[in-house]
Amino acid sequence: MKGLFKSKPRTPVDIVRQTRDLLVALDLNAESKESKREEKMAELAKNIREMKLILYGSSEAEPVPEACAQLTQEFFRENTLRLLIICLPKLNLEARKDGTQVVANLQRQQVHSRLVASDYLEKNLDLMGLLIAGYENTDMALHYGSMLRECIRHQVVARYVLESERMKNFFDYIQLPNFDIAADAAATFKELLTRHKATVAEFLKSNYDWFFAEYNSKLLESVNYITRRQAIKLLGDILLDRSNSSIMIRYVSSRDNLRILMNLLRESSKSIQIEAFHVFKLFAANQNKPPDIVSILVANRNKLLRLFADFKFDKADEQFEADKAQVIREISSLEAGDTS
Repeated sequence: MKGLFKSKPRTPVDIVRQTRDLLVALDLNAESKESKREEKMAELAKNIREMKLILYGSSEAEPVPEACAQLTQEFFRENTLRLLIICLPKLNLEARKDGTQVVANLQRQQVHSRLVASDYLEKNLDLMGLLIAGYENTDMALHYGSMLRECIRHQVVARYVLESERMKNFFDYIQLPNFDIAADAAATFKELLTRHKATVAEFLKSNYDWFFAEYNSKLLESVNYITRRQAIKLLGDILLDRSNSSIMIRYVSSRDNLRILMNLLRESSKSIQIEAFHVFKLFAANQNKPPDIVSILVANRNKLLRLFADFKFDKADEQFEADKAQVIREISSLEAGDTS
């Protein structure tokens, strides 16, 4: 007879609703008794784990698209995401990890060919402020950073972050003393500046002066070797992207930028030297060099030619050798007073 009274399995909608109720209670600190609170926390962790299983599947079963769609719709129907982000610091480490993975997966879930997460975030963009500020909390930085990178897959979110005042904070987060957090912030920064090309080009055109002033002084001239190495690599990726051609021309027409690049070429690190060369070759290849750029290259011609003569990759690279030969030709042929 017992089998007749088994509780009905919970649907994805039930799990999300119960999770939401538990998060509301946790947010309001509604339970005063410690034992009750622990019980609710355990229930919440179990629910978040179940949501993760529905979305990712398990070693025995693949995710069921219909269940994923139901969960996604209910999750974004009300403020479950906001509650989860706010309450994440109160959860134990495993529940935080599971919650982070749930949020990541939900950014990619389509319902009737629509990214429900994108529609929700467009109306709740302030949540990005909470996630970005997470870099200032050692315990939460990697969880919030991971969520943030998934959210900026949506163009509307990336544009909001790029144009927000908080974008300036990344120049400091990238240099935090905690290596893991600094690396995570650098990964988010790179994603912001490379994923949505048209949005990035628009941002760089409108914010050129302050952005590159910060980029040069805080990253390319940082005392931290890893910061300099990552920054010069990313700069090359940005300037060599066709979408940013007008930005590149502007950057390589600046004597201050050239001075920084020439200093990076003299670094003892081969990695930095090589990445700096990929940016320096754009200065040399510019067919409309301003007179002050020409005069600097002419004045330093012998030093540069000596440097490039000894410049070798650890392994053979035909493209690098061809680029180097072209740069040497360009510099050798310059005359004082040239502007082309």
